Amino acid sequence: MLYHLLYPLHTDFSVFYVFRFITFRTIYATITALLLSFMLGPWLINKLSALQMGQHVRKLGPESHYVKEGTPTMGGVLILFAIVVPTLLWADLTNLYVWLTLLVTVGFGVIGFIDDLLKVRLKSSDGLSPRQKMFWQILLALGVGLALFFYPPFQTTLAFPFFKGLNPDLGWAYVPFAMVVIIGASNAVNLTDGLDGLAIGPVIIAAGTYLLFAYLAGHANLANYLQINNVQGAGELAVLCGAMVGAGLGFLWFNTYPAQVFMGDIGSLSLGGAIGTIAVITKQEIVLVIVGGIFVMEALSVIVQVTSFRLYGKRVFRMAPIHHHFELKGWPEPKIIVRFWIVSIILALIGLSTLKLR
Repeated sequence: MLYHLLYPLHTDFSVFYVFRFITFRTIYATITALLLSFMLGPWLINKLSALQMGQHVRKLGPESHYVKEGTPTMGGVLILFAIVVPTLLWADLTNLYVWLTLLVTVGFGVIGFIDDLLKVRLKSSDGLSPRQKMFWQILLALGVGLALFFYPPFQTTLAFPFFKGLNPDLGWAYVPFAMVVIIGASNAVNLTDGLDGLAIGPVIIAAGTYLLFAYLAGHANLANYLQINNVQGAGELAVLCGAMVGAGLGFLWFNTYPAQVFMGDIGSLSLGGAIGTIAVITKQEIVLVIVGGIFVMEALSVIVQVTSFRLYGKRVFRMAPIHHHFELKGWPEPKIIVRFWIVSIILALIGLSTLKLR
């Protein structure tokens, strides 16, 4: 909005020419998101507490989590607001990629909102059924996949890190592939959201990493130099990624141990879906497995645990997702959180290294 209102004035006032630059607008989208989080966070926490929107701890979880019972949840509302508003203010709103990513972010957020609301009203850790959540996730992801497939500038090739010459064209198969990436990322972040600040830390790191990927993919000269896919218009997603980083940092202020508020499914599903969508648009889908390695590890631990128990009647981990395994081994919660953040930073650096290792 500000871009469309102020940039045209640069012919009369040269100071507004700065709005042309994605880097400038990304910085201020980040700052705007951070300030919105700081300003609205205390009010939202008090409002959620007044409405008795408290967390219900699942009975199968670690006993140490019972102290979290009643902590305000649905804090993802703050994250969504702090992403959407700065993006609308600072991004180029004629860009299809921005709107598709916002569609997934808000759409998956609505699914999470309904799920969280049911949990609160039913006073249970069970909300929407997995089948219901998956149905709406598939519908939204399918819409995005089809929109990209029929968008002429977008290519359905798949880029493999470390192999610059390996770019197979998936054709129609790209649509279900994109759906798997978006839905998989969303649910993986959701599984990671089990400790104070555990999920939002790697989300901030992943969003910062894809901010760089988006900028480079949208810059023809830099993309050509680095031998990565040039996706015309993808650079504008850097603004949205900046808003995600700012919103994440602002939320972490209140979510850090001991948490004053939890993001709930409204936050985790929307953030994961957004990261997955950005990975698809920037043609860095495979690299997401590296950058989002913490989310992958959490999801795989659940798959392994369930498969092992059903086939052999034995558990591989003391409890899944894997952060609960370390809790039951006696690791203090802050230690698990910070160590997972450290691993996430290392994985992000490895992901960034693929830009040169080709």
